[in-house]
Amino acid sequence: MTEISKAYDPSRVEDRWYARWMEWGVFTADPARAFRGDGLSEAEKTRRRAEGLREAYSIVIPPPNVTGILHMGHVLNNTIQDILARRKRMQGFEVLWLPGTDHAGIATQTVVERQVRKEEKKTRHDLGREELLRRVWTWKDRHGDIILQQLKKLGCSCDWTRTVFTMDGLDPRHPAPRVNYSRWVSHVFTELHRRGLIYRGRRMVNWCVVARSALSDEEVIMKETRGHLWHLRYPFDARKGHLVVATTRPETMLGDAAVAVHPEDARYKAAIGRGVRLPLSGRTIPVIADAAVDPKFGTGCVKVTPAHDPTDFAIGQRHGLGQIQVIGFDGAMTAAAGEEYEGLDRYECREKVIADLEDLGLIEKIEEHVHNVGYSERADVPVEPMVSDQWFLRYPAVREALAQVVEGHIAFRPAHWTKVYEHWIANLQDWCLSRQLWWGHRIPVWTRPAQGGGAPEVHVGADAPKGEGWEQDPDVLDTWFSSWLWPFATMVDAPENLAAARSDPRSAISVFYPTSDLVTAPEILFLWVARMAMAGNVFMGERPFRNVYFTGTVRDKQGRKMSKSLGNSPDPLDLIAKHGADALRFGLMRCAPLGLDVRFDEQQVVLGRNFCNKLWNAVRLRLSYSVEEGGRSALADVSPGDLTSDDRAILMRADQAVREIEGLYADYEFNQIAARLYELFWTDCCDWYLEAAKAALYGADPARKRATLVVMDHVFHVVLRLLHPYAPFITEELWQALGFGGARREESIQFAPWPSPLPEEECRRLRLDPDVLRFAKLKQETVSAGRHLKAAYRIPSNQRVRYALLPSADCPRDARELAALQILLGADPLDLVENPPARSATAVTPLGKLFLPLVGLVDAAAEARRLEGQIAKLEKEMQGVNARLADEGFRSRAPAEAVAAHEARRTEIEGAMIAIREQIALLRAAS
Repeated sequence: MTEISKAYDPSRVEDRWYARWMEWGVFTADPARAFRGDGLSEAEKTRRRAEGLREAYSIVIPPPNVTGILHMGHVLNNTIQDILARRKRMQGFEVLWLPGTDHAGIATQTVVERQVRKEEKKTRHDLGREELLRRVWTWKDRHGDIILQQLKKLGCSCDWTRTVFTMDGLDPRHPAPRVNYSRWVSHVFTELHRRGLIYRGRRMVNWCVVARSALSDEEVIMKETRGHLWHLRYPFDARKGHLVVATTRPETMLGDAAVAVHPEDARYKAAIGRGVRLPLSGRTIPVIADAAVDPKFGTGCVKVTPAHDPTDFAIGQRHGLGQIQVIGFDGAMTAAAGEEYEGLDRYECREKVIADLEDLGLIEKIEEHVHNVGYSERADVPVEPMVSDQWFLRYPAVREALAQVVEGHIAFRPAHWTKVYEHWIANLQDWCLSRQLWWGHRIPVWTRPAQGGGAPEVHVGADAPKGEGWEQDPDVLDTWFSSWLWPFATMVDAPENLAAARSDPRSAISVFYPTSDLVTAPEILFLWVARMAMAGNVFMGERPFRNVYFTGTVRDKQGRKMSKSLGNSPDPLDLIAKHGADALRFGLMRCAPLGLDVRFDEQQVVLGRNFCNKLWNAVRLRLSYSVEEGGRSALADVSPGDLTSDDRAILMRADQAVREIEGLYADYEFNQIAARLYELFWTDCCDWYLEAAKAALYGADPARKRATLVVMDHVFHVVLRLLHPYAPFITEELWQALGFGGARREESIQFAPWPSPLPEEECRRLRLDPDVLRFAKLKQETVSAGRHLKAAYRIPSNQRVRYALLPSADCPRDARELAALQILLGADPLDLVENPPARSATAVTPLGKLFLPLVGLVDAAAEARRLEGQIAKLEKEMQGVNARLADEGFRSRAPAEAVAAHEARRTEIEGAMIAIREQIALLRAAS
C-alpha cells in the first residue's frame, strides 16, 4: 500500500497516468493475439482463450473534423466509446478503438481561404490550386491534431498507432502512410462507376453560394423562417385582366418560364393555354396545367422557374420549358436577369424587384408567411437550387442495408431510430457526389478530345492515364464519400491488398471487422450510418457494425442548444482543468439518458468532483491502517463469525450492484450505471458501511478489525473496477495505492478482471442471505428516525447525544451490532431501557421506541416559542386553504387535480400542527 496526499488533485494524477499508459502500450490492439467470436460456440471460445488468445472487440471513432476543437458533444460521444472499450479490456477482450480525423472539405478550405483573404486580400483563384493546397496541408499540420490531443486529456483509450486521416496518401510530403486512404476512395469510385452506379448528369442541386459548391440533400438543414408571400399580378398578353401569382421568392420571377395551375382547378380552366406578360421583363410566358400545383397554396397560380426550384425543374422537364439562370453561382444576379438587376446580390435584387412592382401597381397584397428554408450545414446561408453538371451515385445495396436494421442484425439504440431509417431508405434520391472545391479527393476521371472529333475519351481510375492531352476533372468528392468507407478502409493498407488481408486470420480486417459498436449522433444517421451500411455490404459483403448507439444533444440547463453566440457552451478543457477529467466524465454520464437530450449544468461536474473526492478520502481511511492489520487476505480467509450484519450487507449490496450493472450495460443505460455506482459507493459504502465499520476499526478486537479491513478491501476492489470505465484516472491511482496493481503493464487496472458475483458457495459460507438486507433496512430506518429527531429540535447532526431505546423483537443484543448502531446514530451513549425516560422526544422505529431526552439538551422555552411561531404560520395557511375549498366557484371551475392538491395540503397541515403541538408539550415539560 502507498500513502496518498490529503486532498485529491487531478492535475497531479491524470497526465502522469496517461503518459504511463502510453508508455506501457495498453491501448494498442494486436490482431495476432485475437480471434473473431462471431459464430463460435462458447466451448470453442474457451479453447481459444486457453491458447492465450482474446476475443476481438472493435469500435471506430466518428472521425472529428480537422477544424474541430473539443466540445461537450465530443465529450459525451467519446466518453461512451471509452466506457465500452475499457470495460471490454477488463472482460478479457482484445480491444481496438480506432481513431482518426476527417478532412472536412468545405469547412477546412473555408478556414484557409478566409485567412488568405484577411491577410493577403487574395482569393484561391489568385493563388492557384497547387499553392492553396500547400497552404491547407500546412494549416492541417498545425491544427489538425488538436482535437486528438484534447481527447487524450479526456482519457480516451484509442489505439493511437492506428490513427488515420481521410486524405492519407495525398500529402506529397508523406507519400507512404500506413493506410493509403486515397487509394481506397479512388478504388470505390472506379468500381461503382464500372458497375454503372456513378454517372454524370445535369440536374438540379443544392448550391452553397459561400463555398461555391454543390451539396447533397443531407448537407442541407431545414430552418423554419418567417417571411412573406407576395401576390403578384401577371397581365394577360392578348386581353384585359391578369392572373395573381403567389410566391415567396419574387427575385426569381426574372427567370420564369411559365405560370402553372392545377388541371382540375375550375377557376383557371379558361386561362390554360393562354399567355401572360412577365412583369419587369416583358416576355410572354404560357399558362400551363400540371398536377404538381397545390390549388390551396396562395391563389392556386404559381410561377414556374425551372432553373431555380426543384419542383419547377420537374415541371419544366414535363412541359419542355427552357431554363433561364438569373442567379449566378456566387449568389449575384446574372445578365439574364436584365440590365437593371445584373450584379445585385439575390436579396438586394428581391428588394428592388418588390419596389419596382409596387411602382407598377402589380402587387396585389403581401402576407406574413412561415415556411421552411434550406440552409447550408457548413456555411449557414440559404442554399440556392441550381441546375448544374455534377457526378451522382445511385445508392447500392439498399435492400441489404435496410434488411439488416429491420431484422436486427444491426441494432439501433434507441430502437425508434429504426423507423426513421426505414422512412429515409424508402425516399432515397441519388447522391450528388461532386463538390466544386480543391481540398479533398479529386474525382478520378480524366478526359481528352478524341482524335478526329466525336465524343471525348474518358479514363476512370486511381492512376493518371499515360499520354498527352488528358485533363482531370477539377471537382472533388463529397467528404462523406470518403467517410462511408471508414469501418473497413482504416484496417487495410490499400484496396489491392484486401483479399490477402481477409485470408490472413491474424490481420486486423479478419479479426476486427465487422466492428462491435458505433456511437454517433442521430443527425448523421443518413449522412454516415446508412451509407456505411451500404458500403459494408457492397465491398465487404457484410454489415459494418453490430450495434449503433445514438447520443442525445448536449443542451444548457434551460434546454437551449449550446452555441458561442449564447455564451452557454463551456470549454471542456476548462472544466477538466477546474474539476478533472474523471469529474467531467462521471458528471456528464450521470445526466445523459439513453438517446435523449442532455441538460448540462456545471453543477453536475461539481457532483462528479465531489464523488472523486469522497472516493479519495475513503481510500485514505483504509490506507491509515497497515497491511498487517488488514493484510491482502481475501474473503475466503475470513471467519463468518467475525462478520457483522453491516459487513454482510455491504457484501450483498456490492454483489447486487455487479448483477444490476451487467444488465444495464446490456441495455446501454449509461446514466443508470452511473447512478447505481453513485448509490453503491456514496450511500451504501460511505454513508452506512464505513460509518458502521468505525466500531470495529476503533475497537479492541483484532479479529473484528482484520475482518472489517478485508471487507473494505473487497468492496474497494469491486468499486474501483466497476468505476474504472467512467473514471479511469483516479481508479488507476487508487488501485495502485491500495496495492492491487503493480509496475507492469498487465498489472494496470485496465486488465483487472471485470467484477462478477460471489460464488453461491461463498455466499452460503458467509451467510449472505435475504435476512441480512432486511435487517440492514430496519437499522437504516431506525438511524434515519434518530437523525430526524435531532433535526426536529435543531440539534447539530454531528453532536453526540444520549439516546434510549426500548427494544423490539428485531433489536439486536449483540454488543458489536449495538456499537455500530450507536456510531450511526451519533449516540453517546445508546442505552437499552425497559421504561421510557421522562421528557423525551420519541420515534417509533423497527428496532423499538427511540427516545431523545431533552432536559439540558435544548433551550426548551426558546424552542417552544419558535415552534409556536410555526403554528401561527400554519394556521394562517390553513385559513387560506379552507377558504379556497369552501368556495363553490373554485370547486366547480378548477381542475380535479387542483382541488385534490388543496385537500391533500389541508391534511398535511393538520398533521404538522398535531406533531408540533406534541413537541411544544414535551418542551414545556422539559423546562
